[in-house]
Amino acid sequence: MTDAPLRVVVLGPGGVGGLVATLLARAGHDVTCLARPDTAAHLDEHGLRLVSDRYGELTARVRGAERLDGPVDACVVATKATALDGALERVRPAALGAAVLVPLLNGVEHLALLRERYPAARTVAGAIRVVASRTGPGEIRHEGQLAAVQLGPGADGLAAALAGAGFDVEVRPDEAGLLWDKLCFLAPVALLTTAAAAPLGAVRDRHGDDLRAVVEEVAAVARAEGAPADAAATWRFTEGVPAGMTSSMQRDAAAGLPTELEAIGGAVLRAAERHGVDVPVTRRIVEELRARLP
Repeated sequence: MTDAPLRVVVLGPGGVGGLVATLLARAGHDVTCLARPDTAAHLDEHGLRLVSDRYGELTARVRGAERLDGPVDACVVATKATALDGALERVRPAALGAAVLVPLLNGVEHLALLRERYPAARTVAGAIRVVASRTGPGEIRHEGQLAAVQLGPGADGLAAALAGAGFDVEVRPDEAGLLWDKLCFLAPVALLTTAAAAPLGAVRDRHGDDLRAVVEEVAAVARAEGAPADAAATWRFTEGVPAGMTSSMQRDAAAGLPTELEAIGGAVLRAAERHGVDVPVTRRIVEELRARLP
């Protein structure tokens, strides 16, 4: 833990945001969760409850609010990409000031948006690998042992706080590598599980050629973006993931909810076009999903 408690605001206390908020608050930091009025009121009264394979059953007191109304040291953005624009209305640039701003979002395109909207803030790239979901108001379920956060340079205090709270934290100097490392795995898995409406094991068995092709194509785009992507390493990791794994995009599609297709698959296609990288399998799957999903 850092020498003094941090004042942290978490925008979007869902699975990821709720896990971050719970562990930071349990470690003694001053945590405020920004959310819709009913959720904010519930959190303000009842706090957060976490059920985790790694951390056990925990509760934490947090403050719930609709908008940022006081100075903070750090802001963690943990909304879905589909809800980002609306959620940012809860954080006025003047209220955020020069605080550290760390998005834990899927995709790569949000950094430019945040830096333009909050020019005084220190926006630092971040990525999280975790399986966490919101099971009810203030209720978070964390599955498995994975809880790994990567941050770019410039957020030392938050990095120390997250490590002290129990996350596996790595500070990386390469922003492109940090963001694309996650997308190199996430994009193939999310696109193929959603297209097949099946968990990863079934995708590997029935659509292995497409899955491998997308892994290789996304890695090629990542290298064009300056990230040291290794398609063989990503494929080995993908082969070792439990067969029952589903993606959040697949679950959202099955529930008829907006998906992060554009933040994940669309971002790959746009980067490929910028660099002239041919991604025929990825393009086919993204275009099929664009036509099918609401």
